[in-house]
Amino acid sequence: MNPKKIWANLAVADLDRTAKFYRDLGFKPNGLGSSELTSFFVGQDNFVIHFFLKDVLRANLKIEVADSQHAAEVVFTISAASRAEVDAWEKEVKNAGGQLISGTEAFGEGYYGFLFADPDGHRFNVFYMDGL
Repeated sequence: MNPKKIWANLAVADLDRTAKFYRDLGFKPNGLGSSELTSFFVGQDNFVIHFFLKDVLRANLKIEVADSQHAAEVVFTISAASRAEVDAWEKEVKNAGGQLISGTEAFGEGYYGFLFADPDGHRFNVFYMDGL
C-alpha cells in the first residue's frame, strides 16, 4: 500500500477555544472550518490536523473517542531548530493557554524538549536533537 496522504482527526469540546489556541501558536488554518470542525496545517510538509467536536467525531467513526484529559491517544512531536526555539515554544504554549506537562529539559546526549497539552488534553512534544 502507498497512501496518498495521512492526517489526524482529534476530538475537542470547544471549536472556538481550539481555533484560538492553535492560531496563537502560529499554526496555519487550512480553510476547512465549519460548525463541526476546525483544521490546521502543521510544519513544512503541511500535515493536517482536523479538530472535530467530540460528539460529531464519535458519531461519524461509530467508536468511542478517548478522553484526552486522562489518556494520550497519540503524542505528536514538533521539531525545533534549536534549544532557543524549544524555549520560545514553551513560552508561547503557556501564553496561548496550554498546559505544560514537563518543563524544558535536556535528556540523553543532544536531546532537549518538553511536553504540553492543548486545552482538550492532546499531547505534543517539542523536541530538539543535535544533528536532526
